[in-house]
Amino acid sequence: MTTALDTNILSPIWSGAPSAATIAAQLARVRSEGALVICAPVFAELSAIPGLNMQTVRRVLAETAIAIDFDLEEDVWTLTAERFADYSTRRRSSSGGSAKRLLVDFVIGAHALLRTDRLMTRDASRYAQDFPSLRLI
Repeated sequence: MTTALDTNILSPIWSGAPSAATIAAQLARVRSEGALVICAPVFAELSAIPGLNMQTVRRVLAETAIAIDFDLEEDVWTLTAERFADYSTRRRSSSGGSAKRLLVDFVIGAHALLRTDRLMTRDASRYAQDFPSLRLI
């Protein structure tokens, strides 16, 4: 079983947030069930955490056996575009105005749906509506 990780799983651990111990325990359980992977946008977001940089992120990911999938091919981008367009249309038609969610969330969701078995996130409701068949932890 391969699990994609959202940025909000690793960033609290790496920044020492109060929720870090709880998330780390959940992550250990998920790790025992199979491989862990992040997509390129998650790598970019993690590299922006204060005190971190790309080299540190790469090192820690390698030490913790979390793979980075840099190959976001056309099917991931096509699904991202479809789901983001659907979301934007819903938002405008509900008088909610312009899109408030970030495009990166849709890339993460599309990558997880097409390349892994499930997504571990602290924002399940964010993905549930736009990726209803995506298994969420």
